[in-house]
Amino acid sequence: MRETPEELKELQALLEASLSRSTSHLRSIVTERTLTAEQLTQILAGMCTLALSTVTAKGEPRISGADGHFLHGKWYFGTARSAAKARHLATRPAASAAHMRGEDLGVFTHGVVEILNPQDGESAPDWPDLLAYFKDFYGDDVFDWDNDVVYYRLHPHWMTVYAPDVAKLTAVSQP
Repeated sequence: MRETPEELKELQALLEASLSRSTSHLRSIVTERTLTAEQLTQILAGMCTLALSTVTAKGEPRISGADGHFLHGKWYFGTARSAAKARHLATRPAASAAHMRGEDLGVFTHGVVEILNPQDGESAPDWPDLLAYFKDFYGDDVFDWDNDVVYYRLHPHWMTVYAPDVAKLTAVSQP
C-alpha cells in the first residue's frame, strides 16, 4: 500500500460521494457489498487488468485492455504512443476504467486522464518516482521509456466498488 493517510481519506470521500449520487438501483446492489479505501488499496496491489473506455472523434465509444496500477488512490496505465487510445486521450481526456475479478470484485471509475510523460513539454513532477516503479515492475530495458510508451493518471470524479465477500478478497490479497 503506497497511499498516505490523506490519500486514503480522499479516496474514502470519493467512494462515499460517488455511491451517494448513484442511482437507487446501483446503491441497492453496492451499498452493503463494498470496500473501504484502505481495503481497496490492499486488494489492488500489483498489476490489474483494466477495461479502458475512450471516445473517438465521432463520439463513438471504444474499449480496450490496459495494465492498470492502483497507486495513491488512482489508476495509472500506459500504452504505445501510436495506439488509438493514445490519440483519443490526447484530444478527449475523459475515460472510464473497470477492473473485475469474476463476480468477486468490480471497481468502476470515471474521470479525466493526465499525461505523465509527454514527448514535448514538462513531465508530471512525480514522474521520476512513477517511472522507477514501472521500470521495476516491467524491467528497465523492455521499452524505450521516452519514445515508445505514454503513461496516464486517471483522476477520478466517480468511483464505486462491488465486493460481495470482503473476507474472501482480503484473504487472497494477504502475503
